[in-house]
Amino acid sequence: MPDVDVFDGHCDTVLRCCLEGGGFGRNPYHVDLERAGKYRRYAQFFALFGQPEDFPGLTMRDTFQRLYGLFSREMEVNARRITHCRGAEEAEAAFAAGKMAAFLSVEGAELLDCSPERLEEAHALGVRAVNLTWNRPNALSGTNAEEGQRGLTAQGREFVRRAEQLGVLVDVSHLSDPGFWDVAEQLSGPFFASHSNARRVFSHPRNLTDEQFTAIIEHGGVAGVNLFAEFVGGPADLEAVAAHLDHWLELGGAKHIALGGDMDGCSPLAGGMAGVQDYERLYHFLRSRGYDQALVQDLFFNNLMRVVSKVCTM
Repeated sequence: MPDVDVFDGHCDTVLRCCLEGGGFGRNPYHVDLERAGKYRRYAQFFALFGQPEDFPGLTMRDTFQRLYGLFSREMEVNARRITHCRGAEEAEAAFAAGKMAAFLSVEGAELLDCSPERLEEAHALGVRAVNLTWNRPNALSGTNAEEGQRGLTAQGREFVRRAEQLGVLVDVSHLSDPGFWDVAEQLSGPFFASHSNARRVFSHPRNLTDEQFTAIIEHGGVAGVNLFAEFVGGPADLEAVAAHLDHWLELGGAKHIALGGDMDGCSPLAGGMAGVQDYERLYHFLRSRGYDQALVQDLFFNNLMRVVSKVCTM
């Protein structure tokens, strides 16, 4: 077993399994437990995500229930290998028992009808992070892809306040730039961009400006580097991934960078990576570039776990 710990902030494996079949134990997608089991400790935010065209005829509430049902069944089927965790303490207990830690997020608050009351229900089911939007605007905000000049609505501000009260991490990946700044103004504690890169390195609206990343630092949050080649830019090799990390490190981000591969939600991955098993390759590549072991441990695991420990109350 490699001496590597991994905590990834975003994957879309739930939807992939829901639409194409298969489960978490072993599958042909980017993430499965057989490959993730190579790591000393492995934690993963599994996103519940689905759009109307994915499940024709289902309401958003029904879509949420179908996705949550699959996640719950996979936790039961694979209970010897992985545990659904609601906070850092439960994750540590899982690791001590030789298991992996699964955290649950929602991508696109429309799955919760953009409702603070539905957010409370999701929290009770173990959801500990929520992307306010996906690419399509909703009742909370515009997005980086559509209605990009629209920030948080009054309903969006109420939703963010309730998330903070509940101990649910607010995720600003996909959010419009004005929406980002509204979140930063609204929250006193950490928030995160679970799967976003550096816009200064590659200019794409899905990536973070230097000012946005600095705001994440000031709030004590993290940004998870996204492995989607389209967001990495350039030749999209491992050197290009490292360029995003280098830039954030220059901005003082050593304690505020995490992994957010967007696995099973995009293709191709940068650097010819084929799935979660290749985080080991990225680890050794960064070490070969002069990143010391303590720094890589922070980027790969500690930084995101610190934020979860602070925000995600049981």
